[in-house]
Amino acid sequence: MFVSRTLVALAAVGAICFSAHAQVGNNDAVLNPDLATEAELASVPHLDAGVVTAIVEQRPFAAVAELDALFNALSDAQRDEVYGKLFQPINLNTASRAEILLIPDLSERMAHEFEEYRPYTSLEQFRREIGKYVDAAEVARLEQYVFVPLDLNSATREAFLTIPGVGERMVHEFEEYRPYTSFEQFRREIGKYVDVDEVARLERYMTIR
Repeated sequence: MFVSRTLVALAAVGAICFSAHAQVGNNDAVLNPDLATEAELASVPHLDAGVVTAIVEQRPFAAVAELDALFNALSDAQRDEVYGKLFQPINLNTASRAEILLIPDLSERMAHEFEEYRPYTSLEQFRREIGKYVDAAEVARLEQYVFVPLDLNSATREAFLTIPGVGERMVHEFEEYRPYTSFEQFRREIGKYVDVDEVARLERYMTIR
């Protein structure tokens, strides 16, 4: 067991070291409700066909609170099981205390620490500050649930590629229209390539400084 835990911790440290440009946590192990297929959603515990249909019809979600509203019939323990498999990443700078506490196994004390270090300018800052309280494996687990908004005018290609569902072609379009002076410009230009729902999904990961 000691060796297993050590390997997990080392893997987490490695993930942190090799994602220096990331602004959206590596959430490959947690489904994104805006992108998951119906089959993937149906595999999540406690989600019946009606809830799966509601998720598909209502996405993209502007915030995890909108997703949580679909789970009113679930107990707190059941919600934790769901959010261990499915979660809408939260903005570290704007998420409410209630939204932060939707992260499975997160205490009030740790939610306070999330808020204490605002504003976040990078995930590196999040890792450094939260790493004062928990080990590397736990930092890596928590990172799956969060993001720091990316500045449309200065974010690197590597950072843009951490946005769920974004590939090289879309990154090229993000960069093509710099400098951005407003989100209206972003919506207009990126709306040439994707529909209004996808523009809204992408916009929630962005800021303009």
